[in-house]
Amino acid sequence: MKLVVGVTVLTLGILSVAPGIRAAESSKVDTTGNVMGEPAAPGERVVLSLPVTTTQNLSLGAVTESSAEASEADKLAKELANPIASLISVPFQANEDWGYGPTGNGYKFTVNIQPVIPISISKDWNLILRTIFPIVSQHDLFYFANLPKNSPLQPQNRSQDGLSDTTQSFFFSPKNPGPFGLIWGLGPVFLYPTGTHPFLGTGTFSIGPTLVVLKQAGPWTAGALMNQLWSVVIEEHRSSLNQMFVQPFIAYTTKTHTTFTLSSESTANWNATSDDGKWTVPLIFQISQILKIGKQPISLQIGGKYYADTPRYGANWGVRFALTLLYPTGKRPEPIEKPSFVK
Repeated sequence: MKLVVGVTVLTLGILSVAPGIRAAESSKVDTTGNVMGEPAAPGERVVLSLPVTTTQNLSLGAVTESSAEASEADKLAKELANPIASLISVPFQANEDWGYGPTGNGYKFTVNIQPVIPISISKDWNLILRTIFPIVSQHDLFYFANLPKNSPLQPQNRSQDGLSDTTQSFFFSPKNPGPFGLIWGLGPVFLYPTGTHPFLGTGTFSIGPTLVVLKQAGPWTAGALMNQLWSVVIEEHRSSLNQMFVQPFIAYTTKTHTTFTLSSESTANWNATSDDGKWTVPLIFQISQILKIGKQPISLQIGGKYYADTPRYGANWGVRFALTLLYPTGKRPEPIEKPSFVK
C-alpha cells in the first residue's frame, strides 16, 4: 500500500512539471555527454526525454519538440484513448482497492498485464487482440472476526496470492470509421480458468460476445466497451458464470499530450441474489501523460476509484498506477549498420 501511494505521489510530481520544462535552443555537449544550452523561447513546446546509454547513468533532460514529434505524440495520445487503435501497447496496470470483507479491512492488490496487438487481416479490416493477465495479492476478503474455534469456517485462509483468470478478446474492426465517424469492433471473448487458488478464479471456461463503439472528435474521445460471459466448462464443486462487463468512458487530450479520463468498469453478476448485490460500479478518474525514454514512447497514468455500488463485502475505494509501452505500427525498426571490410 505504501509503495503504491509513494509511486502515485512521485508520478503526480512528474506530470506536474513535465509541461513546464524548458528546452535547449542551441545545445552543447559537455565532457560527460550531458546537453547544455540556453532556454527555449517562451511558448515553445518540449517533451521529456530520458536518454539511456551504456556508458553513463540514466540522465534527465529536455529537448525541443519538433512539429513532427508533437504530431506523433498527439496521435499516440488519441490512439491510446481508443481501445481498438492500430497501436501495439503493453500496459502494466497496478490497482489497490480496500474496504473489502466482513470486517471492512480487507484489501486487494492487482497487477494487470494487458498487451494489445492489432493484426491487419485484409485491406479493410483489423483484428485487435486484447489480453488481460491478472496477478493478485489479497488479504481478509473472506475473513470473519471473532469466530468460535469450532466454527465450520475455521481455520480461515486470510491471504491469497497468485494468478487470477485470464480474459482474451478478439475485435474485428474496420480500418476506417463508419457512418457518423463511429469506430467499432465486434468479436468473441474468452475467460480461461488460470486462477491458482479457488478464491482467485471462477473455475470456469467461459465465452461470449464483446463489442466496443466510440467516436473521436478533436481532443474528445467517448464510447463504451462491453462483454457478456457464460460458462461452458465448470470445474467440480464450482458454480456457473453469467457475468456482464460494461466500460463507458470519456477522455479529453490536451495539447501537451495529457489525457483526462472519466470511466467506469462495471460488472454485473446475474447469478447473484438481490440481497447479496449484483453490480460492482467503480467510478474512475485517470490522468495520463505521453513521455519518451530515449526513443521509446511510453504513457504514465495515475487514477483514483470510488465504488458507487458493490455487492456485500465489496470494496469502497481504490487507486491505480499504470506504465504503458507504446509501439506505433507505422514505424519499423531502424536497420543495424553492419561493418564493412575492405579487401
